Amino acid sequence: MSRLENRVAIITGASSGIGYAAAKLFAQEGAKVVVGARRQQELDKLIEEIRVSGGQGIAVAGDVTDESYAEALVEVATGTYGKLDIAFNNAGTLGAMGDTPTLTKDGWHETINTNLTSAFLGAKHQIPALLNSDHGSLIFTSTFVGHTIGMPGMAPYAASKAGINGMMQCLAAEYGPKGLRVNSLLPGGTDTPMGRSVASNEEMEEFVKSLHGLKRIANPEEIAAAALFLASDDASFVTGTAMLVEGGVSINKT
Repeated sequence: MSRLENRVAIITGASSGIGYAAAKLFAQEGAKVVVGARRQQELDKLIEEIRVSGGQGIAVAGDVTDESYAEALVEVATGTYGKLDIAFNNAGTLGAMGDTPTLTKDGWHETINTNLTSAFLGAKHQIPALLNSDHGSLIFTSTFVGHTIGMPGMAPYAASKAGINGMMQCLAAEYGPKGLRVNSLLPGGTDTPMGRSVASNEEMEEFVKSLHGLKRIANPEEIAAAALFLASDDASFVTGTAMLVEGGVSINKT
């Protein structure tokens, strides 16, 4: 049997990159997926690919910083498929970057809202439905930046993602007794639109590769496979974990 057979999953940030790859993989493994992002056209393309491959899914476009959107995703999942087993809160942004004295308060708040507040809003509305599942798994995409490594010019991003890890640990302790597992996924450099905005030329790409112990960056499917592990019963005794999937960037010194 496929690892997510007959399960229902919400995946945000699904219009490209890790979310796109995760949606396809989860559907391939038997899940019915509700995919979210701002871009309807890209979501529709994703759902068409899933259906052509024999999977099931629904696209719901919206802004993850809007609480009504977080609520709507859960309503679509439970209203269409009758339940919610998995929530992968993956949407995020690099946000405002640069020397801290040059950053604006608005830039700070935009990054925090997109990365951290959206994760809170997602969890707020997902948890009641997830508690009704015998296989509940709540997953957040965080990062190694601000967890094992500090990187210049990325204070808002690091703060928002470190906040996700703190919230994740509290939720894991709060809802573990009720059978809900809560974890964070911490990717390294990945070949996504966001990743390419950092590795924007050949020189920068080689530099980013060199930071990793494996001397390369990941493809989105590799990160999606780690998300699948956390979503599935393979991780039935894994909760409260900030799981590094970062090619050794945290231990590399060469």
